[in-house]
Amino acid sequence: MLLSAGDTSALPRRPSPFPPHPFATNDVNGVSSPVPPLSAVNKHKPWIETSYHGVITENMDTVLLDPPLVALDKDAPVPYAGEICAFKIYGQDAPFEAVVLNRTSGEGVLRASSPVDCESQKEYTFIIQAYDCGAGPGGADWKKSHKAVVHIQVNDVNEFSPVFREPLYKASLTEGKIYDSILQVEAWDQDCSPQYSQICNYEIVTAGTPFAIDRNGNIRNTERLSFEKQQSYQITVTAFDCGQKRAKKDAAVHIDVKPVCKPGWQGWNKRVDYEPGTGSRPLFPKMRLETCEGPLSGVKVLVELQTSHIGKGCDRETYSEKSLQKLCGAASGSTDLLPAPSPSANWTASLLSDSGRDNDLIYRFAGRQAANVPDHVVPQNLTDQFTVATWMKHGPSPGLRAEKETILCNSDKTEMNRHHYSLYVHNCRLVFLLRRDFIQVDAFRPAEFHWKLEQICDKEWHYYVINVEFPAVTLFVDGVTYEPYLVTDDWPIHTSKIDTQLTVGACWQGQFTQYFRGSLSGLTIRPGRIETQKVISCLQACKEGLDINSLETQSVLVVEGEDVDSVNTAMTKVSYINSRQFPTPGLRRLRITTSVQCFGEDSCLSIPDMKAVVMVLQPSEPRITITGSNRLVRPAGDLRAPLGVAPFKELHITSTIMKGDSFSGRECFPATVTPAGIMETMHNLDYCDVLVIGEELNPRKESLELRHSALLGKHLDATNSTSGISIYGVDSISHYEQALRQVRYRNWRPASLSERRFRLTCSELNGRYTSNEFNIEVSLLHQSAPVEHVNHMAANPQYMRPVHHPLMIHTFNSHMSGTSNASKCHETVSTATVVIVVCIAALVVIVVIGVYRIHATHQEETRDDDDEAKEPEEDWDNSALSITVNPMENLKGLQALSKVVKEGRTEEEEEDEEQVGGMSSAESDYSDDEVEEEDRMEVKERNREGKLEWDSSSMKY
Repeated sequence: MLLSAGDTSALPRRPSPFPPHPFATNDVNGVSSPVPPLSAVNKHKPWIETSYHGVITENMDTVLLDPPLVALDKDAPVPYAGEICAFKIYGQDAPFEAVVLNRTSGEGVLRASSPVDCESQKEYTFIIQAYDCGAGPGGADWKKSHKAVVHIQVNDVNEFSPVFREPLYKASLTEGKIYDSILQVEAWDQDCSPQYSQICNYEIVTAGTPFAIDRNGNIRNTERLSFEKQQSYQITVTAFDCGQKRAKKDAAVHIDVKPVCKPGWQGWNKRVDYEPGTGSRPLFPKMRLETCEGPLSGVKVLVELQTSHIGKGCDRETYSEKSLQKLCGAASGSTDLLPAPSPSANWTASLLSDSGRDNDLIYRFAGRQAANVPDHVVPQNLTDQFTVATWMKHGPSPGLRAEKETILCNSDKTEMNRHHYSLYVHNCRLVFLLRRDFIQVDAFRPAEFHWKLEQICDKEWHYYVINVEFPAVTLFVDGVTYEPYLVTDDWPIHTSKIDTQLTVGACWQGQFTQYFRGSLSGLTIRPGRIETQKVISCLQACKEGLDINSLETQSVLVVEGEDVDSVNTAMTKVSYINSRQFPTPGLRRLRITTSVQCFGEDSCLSIPDMKAVVMVLQPSEPRITITGSNRLVRPAGDLRAPLGVAPFKELHITSTIMKGDSFSGRECFPATVTPAGIMETMHNLDYCDVLVIGEELNPRKESLELRHSALLGKHLDATNSTSGISIYGVDSISHYEQALRQVRYRNWRPASLSERRFRLTCSELNGRYTSNEFNIEVSLLHQSAPVEHVNHMAANPQYMRPVHHPLMIHTFNSHMSGTSNASKCHETVSTATVVIVVCIAALVVIVVIGVYRIHATHQEETRDDDDEAKEPEEDWDNSALSITVNPMENLKGLQALSKVVKEGRTEEEEEDEEQVGGMSSAESDYSDDEVEEEDRMEVKERNREGKLEWDSSSMKY
């Protein structure tokens, strides 16, 4: 029962602590008591707190107040004046009443006078005052306290369940697509508090459905749906408020699956065959993107050519490092620290090499291999400008604490073990150390340059170039510039007389230490100057790649457009190109990734990735053939002459390839039957080696020489040793022929010569294609004593004056490959006819003018030498002739010729000093003071015989 203010009939009756008043009854609590005498006076007002806070649970009547409701009066314990008779509430329709529980102690209670509903009103605020009992039993002269504010909060009870706004929800989706939200269901709760009125969770009641719902009611599909598998789904959804009270009635959801076209690329082939030498090949000429007419705002396509399995990451030329530098226009003077093992470069013989990838020479270091570079190879003139370059593939270092891994190190050979300069990897950082010698200023200078790059430990090939312009050091990685993130200073190194040791793969400190783990290739140092950006880009350029609109080839292409049509047009122009004449055959994988943008959305269509392959077919391998005379017999005078003899004067180099179904390029060979499908091809060579068979050359009496002038105007260099001559550089077959024909063999003590044999081999693509081994033997012509009567029919053909015939053009030379096949065959037949006619005519003419030719020889020598240098290709090929004439004239003619030869030798000595490799006779270590007595006798004998011999070194043969 709820009580109103002043109504205390329902409260329990308690006995009064005071005696009954004789004159009045206490109306406050309805208990009659005697009225105290009128002499008592009510002096003080009751006192209560200034504010109260209360909490009541809806549908309950008890209010919990803080602080408790208590009124105090200073007139206590005087009856009536010191007692509290009532509490009064002031407020607009406040459904509460205050009841006095004990008049003496002033305790009271606040109760709800009518039902309280949180959903109707959550809070109440009103005023309360306390009243004492007055001066007497009649309540006369009562006093009231000050007004206090009471704030009551109504606690909610979770009495309502969630209710869905719609009993049935419908939606549809397109098959094969993942949606973030198909539709949203919504429920609400009538409770007043946030705890019970909010919906905290939704749940799909139907089990085994490919759908999920989040706490906001968004329903999505968890897998790509297929119209053929199921056309519609019926699911039931329920809701929970935050008091975990479930909805009394669940909602039904109906989802339809609509069949549509499948977006993706159409009209493409998984394999595209590429025939070498065909230039740019379109990969997707008929490909188009199907988007099912969606409202697209942009399309982005990424086309990636994956070639990490080939050599150093793509199909590059496999010429030597020096040859590539020449092709790219780099300045000369670089030193290759990791050359292919050879007699002159034997320090790499102990290293592990991997040349299985198209002869792309790679050295693998497993933490145990290193090599000392010989002192004569190490560049000694490093200035403030130099370049260090290398190909490197490196992965993360093993172990928790990675050690330094030295790529290149120049340190003291003994004692101090100081590092003068080095390049090493440490914790996936590339560090270049450069300690300069102390000169004048004893102060800190930049010494260590650090770069932190992902490429250093990604297990992929990258091309690193360090350009030093002290004190600045710049790093290029795959042609991109990187400045050091850290540069540390150090004291310069004081100069000392201790020799240094340059090592590769580790650092020398009395023993190898700080081993490198990874792969290296093409490690070079170029002293005196830095490399240009253009050359660096050329050296690491890829010969294969993707091309569009004849732009620069690259391994990754990005095609972007606002509409599908423009993207489709661009994709039909994407091509594969491999500019190598003999590319590495095999697969090249393609990956195409497509993203589609819609208006207002990040992505609206899911385009599956496309994978394809480019099959580079096996190129028609060239067959390099060296032909010419295999035997050269010359008199002692020719061998002793300043120019010596030319063993390879009649040399010819041809390169042919097999074309199984092509006869347009058929050549005419010396054989009567021409192999079907053979055609001559024009390409470059990169080296030709002339090796001495048997004992090496004795520099005191013989040399193999090549004048520098023979290399002018060509991309060729040469090295010379007692083992032979090596001509190298990427250049045409024609230029190699011209250079080899001017190689001279000289022997200034031929009496002891029985025979000297040489072997010639040539190479293309750093040994990928090699020629046959062409052997030639040089021997001495032993002459009989001179007689007065000369048989002119016994003369050797090499002493004949060359006959220049306009029809005698060699059909197998590479620079003549453009001649038609019919004309070539006709020329060969004409050549044979002319040879027979010339043979008969020569026999008759020589008999008549033999004596005249001997006296005219000297007059022709100078002109013939000039002709040989200017037009080496126009010499008559007399290899098919066999004409013998007695070379001996009368004794007077020989003596006159000997005198002329002696005079001519002094004029040719200056020319003789211009030789390759320092092997000319003027620079040889031969000396009369060093030879033995037997050698002196041989020299004297040679001087006596010189009067009876002529010098035919300048004659054509």
